[in-house]
Amino acid sequence: MKLHRIAALITRHLYLYKRSLPRVMEIFYWPFLDLVIWGFIMIYLMKFKGELSGAVTFFLGALILWDILFRAQQGITISFLEEIWSRNLMNLFASPLKPSEFLAATMAISIFKVAAVSIILVVAALTFFSYNVFIIGLWLLPFVLNLIVAGWVIGVMTTSLIMRFGQEAEVLAWGMVFLFQPISCVFYPIEVLPQWLQTIAWYNPAAHIFEGMRMVLNESGRPLLHLAWATALNVVYLTLMIGWFHYMFSVCKERGLLVRIGE
Repeated sequence: MKLHRIAALITRHLYLYKRSLPRVMEIFYWPFLDLVIWGFIMIYLMKFKGELSGAVTFFLGALILWDILFRAQQGITISFLEEIWSRNLMNLFASPLKPSEFLAATMAISIFKVAAVSIILVVAALTFFSYNVFIIGLWLLPFVLNLIVAGWVIGVMTTSLIMRFGQEAEVLAWGMVFLFQPISCVFYPIEVLPQWLQTIAWYNPAAHIFEGMRMVLNESGRPLLHLAWATALNVVYLTLMIGWFHYMFSVCKERGLLVRIGE
């Protein structure tokens, strides 16, 4: 891997945002809109706090953390689609750029998006709803890091499928992450799921993160076990997905599918 090639690809994608309002809206406007809508829902539900569980107070924190995972996934997948839409994919891989360098660059782009979105959401939540996500304390850092890696896992998997199946699979860029939302237990504890679905959810790193967040906010203990499980699962899944991406790349290269993507 060569750092200058990774930096060049990162710069190429950053320039796309310079004069593109839709791309800027993707980073700032839509996450902010989600926060405002859920914020007003939370304010409404708080009127019934005597009847409802105190879990309604977790909604904004859960939304911010979920958006981190979502943007981490989008950072990888949308970066790949940008190359397809601009018919630049073949130019990239005709150069000395390696698949590993491409993935490294898209992961860096996803960190940029996550950072931008997080700043907007944290400031907006504090300004408009007096919600301070930092009440989670130092646990916030490992939570966020694990959610970013979980987003990368889904992003690399989605990118591999789009690369293999072409334009018909592009819808997965926006829909794939939501397939995991029910078993991520973002807005509800895992025990509300049927027993068979709980078993599946425990193999989802995001479920451990959100369970750990609720444990911290409820002051019911330290989420060390959840963090250990989330980290271990993320390491295994990311390793498998990177291997899967390289395999799919070699298959597409041998079959000439890279030429036909986006056509």
